[in-house]
Amino acid sequence: MPLTPIFEKKNVIVTGGAGFIGSHLCESLVKKNKVICIDDFSNSTPSNVEYLLKDPDFEFIKLNINEPFNLETFPELDRFKIKFQGVQEIYHLACPMSAKDFNKNKIETLAANSVGTKNVLDMAVKYKSKVLFTSSSVVYGPHRGEDMYFHESDIGQVDQLSERGCYDEGKRFAETMTVTYSQVHKLDTKIARVFRTYGPRLKLFDGQMISDFVVDAIHGNDLVIYGDEDFSTSLIYVSDVVDGLIKLMAASPETGVVNLGDDQKYRVYDVAKKIIELTGSKSKIRFEKPMTFISPLGLPDIRKAKDQLGWLPLISLENGLKKMIDYTLAYEKKAGPR
Repeated sequence: MPLTPIFEKKNVIVTGGAGFIGSHLCESLVKKNKVICIDDFSNSTPSNVEYLLKDPDFEFIKLNINEPFNLETFPELDRFKIKFQGVQEIYHLACPMSAKDFNKNKIETLAANSVGTKNVLDMAVKYKSKVLFTSSSVVYGPHRGEDMYFHESDIGQVDQLSERGCYDEGKRFAETMTVTYSQVHKLDTKIARVFRTYGPRLKLFDGQMISDFVVDAIHGNDLVIYGDEDFSTSLIYVSDVVDGLIKLMAASPETGVVNLGDDQKYRVYDVAKKIIELTGSKSKIRFEKPMTFISPLGLPDIRKAKDQLGWLPLISLENGLKKMIDYTLAYEKKAGPR
């Protein structure tokens, strides 16, 4: 299959393309490419990509990547001429990301990080596609000592037998699989370790906190922090992540692993207060027991992204929160009942 498109645009696949980050990625990619969005809605919503369906260069395929599949059997993809054109790029994002339903999705999470990733990589071998795997900052494990910054060369410390091992160790295994396929099949593969991300379409009432803060502040409800007043994190706006993913895909094959995140530390308590201020709300802040999937994480060392990709976060936290508030005010009714 051709590494460059026969026709005027590349065929690009986004797995998990109806999810939070995936839908924003599809929206950006379809401006210059033919985009095939793959998702099974197990942890996403059709409304995230519904507006893209009118674009002739976009197609949605409802598909569970954990099951064997052949894109050439889908008649709706005939116009993409995959048999002749092939697939030039694959962004692999598909993996359950629910905080509140984490325990319900453990087997699916385990499968997505193993069987699902293998199915995607086998497809890449077939079409000689470039592959970008979206990993996570969780592969580093908790920060150690006073140094909160993780560099790509750091070796993570993850408890593979913990309650969240299916995700944390699963992401590590998927990284290993991606690199091994590159070594054996000479694929051009990249790995993005994405840190905590926020923005429009972040799933509501799922324990992600930032999206819930906005809705609860608008309605005057308590803002709930799953942790204590010292809970801190990195927060990066979704458009900055999308920009980083696209730049990483275009980078040289030797680029390898890159951190994508904001290297500033934010106390979640301060973020909640800022949202109350920006919405003019009278909401209060209260604390509840931490959830397994939501925990304080270290910060990214982003020097490699700056030096090799010419990338850095552009959206300030205040501007990003304002964008979330504007989006929520405009589209909250479409989210349905709580």
